[in-house]
Amino acid sequence: MKSSVKLLGVMFLLSSLFWGACTHEKTSANEFVGNANALLDSIFVYYQQGKVGLFNENYPKKDGDVVTYLADADTIRKDKVAYLWPTSGVFSAVNALLKATSDTSYAQLLDTCIIPGLHCYVDTTRLPVCYQSYLAEAGHSDRFYDDNIWLGIDYVESYELTKKSEYKNEAERIWKFLESGRDSILGDGIYWCEQKKHSKNTCSNAPASVLALKLYQITKDEAYLNAGKELYQWTKTHLQDSTDGLYFDNISLQGKVTKWKFQYNSGQMMQAAALLFKHTQDSLYLEDAQQLAKACDRFFFEDFVADDGTQFRALKNGNVWFVAIMLRGFEEVYAIDGDKRYLNQFIETLRYMWNHNTNVNKLFDDECFVVLPEKKKESKWLLTQAAMVEMYARLANYINK
Repeated sequence: MKSSVKLLGVMFLLSSLFWGACTHEKTSANEFVGNANALLDSIFVYYQQGKVGLFNENYPKKDGDVVTYLADADTIRKDKVAYLWPTSGVFSAVNALLKATSDTSYAQLLDTCIIPGLHCYVDTTRLPVCYQSYLAEAGHSDRFYDDNIWLGIDYVESYELTKKSEYKNEAERIWKFLESGRDSILGDGIYWCEQKKHSKNTCSNAPASVLALKLYQITKDEAYLNAGKELYQWTKTHLQDSTDGLYFDNISLQGKVTKWKFQYNSGQMMQAAALLFKHTQDSLYLEDAQQLAKACDRFFFEDFVADDGTQFRALKNGNVWFVAIMLRGFEEVYAIDGDKRYLNQFIETLRYMWNHNTNVNKLFDDECFVVLPEKKKESKWLLTQAAMVEMYARLANYINK
C-alpha cells in the first residue's frame, strides 16, 4: 500500500510539472487545477507520516508541537501526528480535485490512502460509533460533533462522485452520532463536543443542516429534510446577528452568546439556505442566502489594489480553511442565481496569492491572503494547505464560465 501512495505522489508531481509548463498555453481553469495538483503533491512530500493516510500537523515538524483548537489542553506529545480536523481537510481536497478533473487516480487515492488513514481515528468502544479527535490506538480522546459533520459532508460528496455505497453508509452512520448530540435544551441544537456539553455552536449546527440536506438529496428520506429545516431555523433564531445578518460563534447553555464571527459559520448557513431553496422552492430561503452572501462580502472582503494597479475585491486575511468552507456557500448560491461576482473575487484573490507566494517550499502561510504579514511564520499548518487545494480545485470549475 505504501508503494501505491508513493506512485500516486510521483503521478501528482509529474502532472504538476506538466500543468506548470503549459500555464501560458492552457486556460486559467487548467492553471488552477495545476496549482491544486502541485500543492497536493507538496502535502505528500512535506507532511506524510510513515503510515499510509496519516500526516504531520505542521511543517516543519517539531517535537512538542501544541495545538490550541481542542476543548481541553493538548496532551498528546510523543511522535504526534495530525489531529482529525486537519487530516479531514485532505479528504476534502482530494474530493475537490476528483470533482474538478474526473480523474480516477483521485478516487484511487481515496480508497488506498485517505479513507484508511481516517479509519485510524474511528472509536468503536463508545456508542454511537464515530471519529474521535486523535488516533484510536492512543486511547480515548474527545469526540467533536463538528469534526464528524465535515467528514459526513465529504462522504456524501465522495458517494456522489463515485457511487460507492460504503460512502453513503458512512455518512448515515455519522448522522446517527450527530443525533445523539441533539436535545431540547435551548429549544433544539447540537452540541460542539460530546465530552464538553457546554455550548451549542454554529459550526455544529449550520453544517449539520447542510449534511442533512445533502443526505436528503441522495436518499430522499424526508426525515433528513425536516432535520435540515429545523437545525437551520434554530441556528438562525439563536445565533444570527440582526444588525448585519452574519452569524455568531456559539451560545452557552445559560444563553450567553459568544459573538465571534468566522467565515465558515456564515458560509454554512448560506449553503444551508441555498440547499433549502433547492429542495423546497421557498423563496424566503433564497432571499436568506443572497442577503447572507452580501453580508459576507461586506465583512470578509476588502477593496484591494495589486502591484500592477489592478483593483478587485479581495479576501481579508483570516483562517484559510474557514474561507474554503465559506466558498462552498457562495458556490451553492451561484448554482441557483448564476451571479458570479463573488466567485470572481475568490478567483482574483487566489490567482494573486499563487503569483505572490514567496515561501521557498511554496506552502502557504496561515491566515494570509493578499496582504502579506510583516513577519512570516516558519511553521505551515496542514489544514491551510489542504484548504488551498480545495479552493483552487473548486474555483477551476467556474473559470471561463
